[in-house]
Amino acid sequence: MNLGTFQPGGGSNPASEVEISVRCEELIDRDFASKSDPTCVLYVQRSSKPGDWTEFGRTEKIQDSLSPRWGKKFIMDYRFEERQLLKFVVYDIDSNQTKLDAHDFLGQAECSLGEIMAQQSKGFMKKLTKGGKIFVHAEELSSNKDLVSMKLECQKLDNKDFFGKSDPYFEISRANESNDYSVVYRSEVINNNLNPSWRQFTIESRSLCNGDQDRSLKFDVFDKDDDGSHDLIGSFQTNLRKLLKGPGSENIYDCINEKKRQKKGSKYKNSGSLLLKHIQIEPNPSFLEFIQGGLQVNFTVAIDFTGSNGRPTDPNSLHYRDPTGRPNQYVTAIQAVGEIIQDYDSDKQFPCLGFGARIPPSGEVSHEFFLTLDSSKPFCSGIEGILSSYYTSLNNVQLYGPTNFSPVINHVAKFAQVYQTDPSNYFVLLIITDGIITDFEETKSALVNASSLPMSVIIVGVGNEDFSAMEILDGDNGRLQSNGQLAKRDIVQFVELRKFVQSGQGWNKALLAKAVLAEIPSQVCSWMKSNGFNPRPRT
Repeated sequence: MNLGTFQPGGGSNPASEVEISVRCEELIDRDFASKSDPTCVLYVQRSSKPGDWTEFGRTEKIQDSLSPRWGKKFIMDYRFEERQLLKFVVYDIDSNQTKLDAHDFLGQAECSLGEIMAQQSKGFMKKLTKGGKIFVHAEELSSNKDLVSMKLECQKLDNKDFFGKSDPYFEISRANESNDYSVVYRSEVINNNLNPSWRQFTIESRSLCNGDQDRSLKFDVFDKDDDGSHDLIGSFQTNLRKLLKGPGSENIYDCINEKKRQKKGSKYKNSGSLLLKHIQIEPNPSFLEFIQGGLQVNFTVAIDFTGSNGRPTDPNSLHYRDPTGRPNQYVTAIQAVGEIIQDYDSDKQFPCLGFGARIPPSGEVSHEFFLTLDSSKPFCSGIEGILSSYYTSLNNVQLYGPTNFSPVINHVAKFAQVYQTDPSNYFVLLIITDGIITDFEETKSALVNASSLPMSVIIVGVGNEDFSAMEILDGDNGRLQSNGQLAKRDIVQFVELRKFVQSGQGWNKALLAKAVLAEIPSQVCSWMKSNGFNPRPRT
């Protein structure tokens, strides 16, 4: 159970962290030449007003499947005393467009989280509005966050292809209380190989078996087919306790294909063998442990002052300074994110940058200027200081262009480089932009180079532009690469501000802040782990 922050004299409701797994069957097919490529989008209701939904998250896209089993999970707090309404919407994803109305709608289902939790013993199922069924499994997450690393290989797999050899991959699924299984890991595909050796992977113990080493794990080895009808080569079951005995005879498994065994009878031995080549379990320090050990999170803001935002005197401008005092979208983003992250910065002094404007006194175009417009005073004191300097720049620069991200990314990266071998400081750059990026290739290169540094980049998109380019930078659908070089890790989180509009109530800052900062703890921990740093003793 998540007890939350201890606040003497205050009050709060207890919450349990739950993990939600989703799969579908018998989806409608909206593709002519193949099958649908479904993604499931989860929405949560923000208020008691009907139709007031906000996107909570999305699964990965499953290629060519009408019965997808998504591996990506939704993790949220479950509050027994509150009716938490959810909406699961399935789309056929046909392009890289981030706007969901650009894709085919395959159906939806609404329910409460309480309904899902109450039916776990027999499994929760609901029919989708366009046909097909959705199955939802949820269970309380263990506090065990140990990391399990494994390397697996197979030998002498059955050949499922007429031309060439099988293209094998494997899935690991964990048993549920309802006698169903939820996919927890899916490997890469190794083409044309009956003796594949997959790359080593790491997964949290609570994702693999929710901390229960005796929980049944099912391994399925498939031959990938381009039409989505992947052929099962063979399966077996084991558990983490047995796997932790390490490589050896106890962890060599026959891959059994039941249909083939029934057909061949006593002549059937197996459809290949799976061998455990390496396994390791190790503690996974939390973000809080690093903070308690004295980690400083250094927050830098970079604001888009390009002409595409509109003239600040125009009420339709994203930089409009409303005489009534109503915050524009840039101010909303600064307040929502800054109010959270400033608590982790002891001196509350923030370097703040602008880009894409002509600046005084000469009117030169700058893609990296201090909001104070005084190079001898780069820092702003607290959120109020940031907003004061923002308005100073807004009143003294000319919005111009183009929209270049790479200079501000490289600016923060120079400071992060100093701490490559020192785990005492981590840097977070918040870029607020209307999304029309000009130096896309240079930005990709800057982010790939920064991925080895103690640094994260948050991009908040304001306005109504197409943010497809930002989704590519985010890296959730595949690691970012530039000039053939892969990013060492994912350091970018992108959020669209418009998703957090409350009908008639302005912006939901709490949900915005949560979405924007969601990946920072895991990004900090991934950098610490990749560099071999453990939390320092409490100071």
